[in-house]
Amino acid sequence: MIDHDAFRAVLGRFTTGVTVVTAIGPDGQDQGMTVSAFCSLSLTPPLVLICIDHTASMYGSLKLASHFVVNILCEDQEALARRFSGTDPNRFDGVGYTRGQTGLAVLDDVLGFVECRVTATQEGGDHDVFFGEVEFAGASDGKPLLYYRGGYAQLER
Repeated sequence: MIDHDAFRAVLGRFTTGVTVVTAIGPDGQDQGMTVSAFCSLSLTPPLVLICIDHTASMYGSLKLASHFVVNILCEDQEALARRFSGTDPNRFDGVGYTRGQTGLAVLDDVLGFVECRVTATQEGGDHDVFFGEVEFAGASDGKPLLYYRGGYAQLER
């Protein structure tokens, strides 16, 4: 079997976008965390998936949630990505957002967002895969924030 560190090093060569996933916790409070394991799954019906570590701060809330939002970050939102990747329980303090059609937090000035209804979950090792049917979405112009080899990066064109 491949060594853990070698596996991480190989996967780090794959560039991903950076998102902040939001949901409502069982206490009725907004929850959010930075997620790079996100992808589209199907156009008909419109499906996406996110992969969440069992030890993640938001894992328990997502297991109980009926909906989640994936906010796709712009290149100038690295500070937001760092904020939501930490453990600060007040990570929404001072962060601009509006309530989407599902009532969840859609962060201001993101490159795009999808509001999803959870359709299924599947365990996969130390993560769960959350499948979401996209109910509402929006997009704006700009460049994405990227994640590559353990750090944030920007697209150059």
